[in-house]
Amino acid sequence: MEKKIVKCDKAPGAIGPYVQGMVCGDFVFLSGSLGIDPATGELASGVEAQAKQSMENIGALLASEGLSFDNVIKTTIFLADIADFGKVNDIYASFFGSSYPARSAYAVAGLPKGGLVEIEVIAAK
Repeated sequence: MEKKIVKCDKAPGAIGPYVQGMVCGDFVFLSGSLGIDPATGELASGVEAQAKQSMENIGALLASEGLSFDNVIKTTIFLADIADFGKVNDIYASFFGSSYPARSAYAVAGLPKGGLVEIEVIAAK
């Protein structure tokens, strides 16, 4: 199956040996998105701002492939502190209509750049 790299200037570039995303067949796999402002390269301030920025970055990546949040079928949320789940959940939900994807959420020991939340998605064309 042919693979194609997802590349979008409206979302932060990869900060390691990976790509922003990959298209394989009818599926789009987006790498985890931290709440980094693509204009400054800096993390937004606070978990709510980081969650919003992460979702905006994901939206830009989806749009670069002609997709939207309606195409998302699975997400994974990584939290530096599980106590932030409710705050992140409210922001996350605001990006979807009434059709939510499957989802997992985990507390992790740490995230790159000291991030408070990271979100990855799988979408279907």
